[in-house]
Amino acid sequence: MTPAARVQAAIECLDQAVAAARTGGAAADTIVQRYFTTRRYAGSKDRRAVRDLVFDVIRSIGTVPESGRAALIGHARANAPEVLELFTGTADTAGHAPALLVEGEPEARPSLAPGWQLDMLRTRFGKGTDKVVAALLDRAPLDLRVNTLMANRDELLIELPDLAPTALSPTGLRAPTGLNIETLPAFHAGKIEVQDEGSQLAALAVGALPGENIIDLCAGAGGKTLALAAAMANEGRLVAADTDRGRLSAMPQRLARAGVTITDIRMLNPRKEWDALKDLAGLADRVLIDAPCSGTGTWRRNPEARWRLTAERLGKLEGEQDRLLSLAAQLVKIGGSLTYVVCSLLPGEGEGRINAFLLKHGGFRPQEFSIPGMAAPAPTLVLSPAEQGCDGFFIARLERVC
Repeated sequence: MTPAARVQAAIECLDQAVAAARTGGAAADTIVQRYFTTRRYAGSKDRRAVRDLVFDVIRSIGTVPESGRAALIGHARANAPEVLELFTGTADTAGHAPALLVEGEPEARPSLAPGWQLDMLRTRFGKGTDKVVAALLDRAPLDLRVNTLMANRDELLIELPDLAPTALSPTGLRAPTGLNIETLPAFHAGKIEVQDEGSQLAALAVGALPGENIIDLCAGAGGKTLALAAAMANEGRLVAADTDRGRLSAMPQRLARAGVTITDIRMLNPRKEWDALKDLAGLADRVLIDAPCSGTGTWRRNPEARWRLTAERLGKLEGEQDRLLSLAAQLVKIGGSLTYVVCSLLPGEGEGRINAFLLKHGGFRPQEFSIPGMAAPAPTLVLSPAEQGCDGFFIARLERVC
C-alpha cells in the first residue's frame, strides 16, 4: 500500500468506528481487523501503520466526530500536517488516496474528552485532571500476572529475561512492546496470564485466603477468577458467574491451563441472576463485583469509549451497578466482605454507588484493606495511569456486620 492508500484505509476504518460509537457496534480494534480480512494484499507493515494511525486519531479527537475524514483532517492539522499532503485522490484514483481537500470542509477539533466527562473527572482529580487524562490516552503496556500455582516471579524473570517486575503487584511482570505471549512456553504451561497490573491489584484487594468460599459475580472470561484461585492456593470454593455466555465460555480452557480445579462456573440469566445463585445466600466469605461500567479507566486500550459514553448510558450503568451491589449483599455471610470494583474514574460510579448502597443496606460498613507495597489501609482505593502506571480503577470493600 502507498502512504496515501494507508491514509484512505484509516479514514474508512474511522468511518466505521464513528458509526459503531453511535450505535453500540464493534470496537475500533475489531473494525480494523475485519477491514483487512477482505484485503489480503495488505502486508503486516500496512496493517500496523493503518491501525496506529486510526488509534492516533481516536486518541487525538475527544468527542465523536462528524466522520472519519473530519477526524483525520483535524488530527493531521494539529499533529501531523505532512499527512494532509497525501490527500491527492481524484476520480481516477478513488479508493487509493483521500480525495483532495476542499476549503471549509468539516474537520474535528482535537480535545482530551467531551467537556461533561472532563468536568466529572475534575471533581476527583482537580488541577491534575489533564495530567490524568493525558496518561489515560497514552499507549498501554503489556502486563502479565505470574500464576503462583505454577511458578514464582523470580523463576520467571530468569526464564524470561526481557520481562521486568511491575511496580506494585507482587506477581506482576511488564513485557516489552510487541511481545507475542502465545509464543512463550511459559504461557502454554500456565505460568503466566495477560492481566493489567491494575486488575491484579483489584483482585488482591479482595483479600482471598485458602479454604474460603468466594464468589466472582461478574467473572467475564476469568481474569480475576484466575487471580483469586491463585490467592486461595487452589483450596476452597470459587464460584465464577456471569451473564455473558461468550466470555464465560473462554474460562474452562484458561482454568485448565492454569491448573485451577476449585471453580464452579455458573451461567446467569440477565436480571434473573438470583435463580442461579440463591443456594449461596449468606454463605460467601467474600464476594467480588467487577461491575459493568463506563470504562473511563481503560481509555489507554479503548480510547473510542469517550465517543460512546453518553449521560443517558452512564445513568443506566449506575442503575445496573446499584442492582448488582444489592444482589451481592444477599450472598455475603455475616463477617464476610463485599469488594466493589469498576474500571472507571468517574466518582458517580465509585463513591456515588457505595454511598447509595450504604444508605439502603445498614448491615454493611466500610472495611479497610491494604495491598502490599501500597499506601496505608483504607476502605477505598483509586488507581490511575498517572499515579500507579496501570489502568484506572475505583475499589471499595464493605463488611457485613449483621
